[in-house]
Amino acid sequence: MEKSPKKIRDRFYQIVAIHTLIEQPKKNMRYLKPIFCFSILIFFLNSPVMGTQPEAKEERRVAQVLDELHEAASRADFEHYFSLLTEDAIFIGTDAKERWTIGQFKAYTKPYFDQGKGWTFVFTSRHVYISGSGQTAWFDETLENAKYGACRGSGVLVKRDGNWKVAQYNLTVPIPNELVLEVVGKIKTQQEVAE
Repeated sequence: MEKSPKKIRDRFYQIVAIHTLIEQPKKNMRYLKPIFCFSILIFFLNSPVMGTQPEAKEERRVAQVLDELHEAASRADFEHYFSLLTEDAIFIGTDAKERWTIGQFKAYTKPYFDQGKGWTFVFTSRHVYISGSGQTAWFDETLENAKYGACRGSGVLVKRDGNWKVAQYNLTVPIPNELVLEVVGKIKTQQEVAE
């Protein structure tokens, strides 16, 4: 049985179409393969499993030091508290006059700690950041205290001999914007009376 030219032509187009469907993806894969591999690489580098793991580990280590600092202060544990600070640490308190070197702060706290009187601040949230070199960290945290209520701590830690140490701690009492002018007015009045 002889095939008509139309049937031969139609069969030819079917074979070309099937061939294109099979061969074209193979050609495109040459271009898609690097894009696919690059996408997978970016995914893994940004996942907690790969790229951020060392940084997350350091953030946890910094948080642990801050937790220990608050715990030692709460227990009035003078030795442990000051072992978590650098030899040249600065502590900035809530009063405008409270900027203590490590020596000044030890002298201030020792009598209280010797009597078992510490201070308890419980963190409610914390943000920790690690420098690109991995040798410096900074943080801010919100704290709760029975006497002062909501407080904020911020500061800097440095890595010394592989251990994180607090180099600066700044304790503040946040003031709602609606109360700032009233509080500033009271501070000015107190300063004028003191002069």
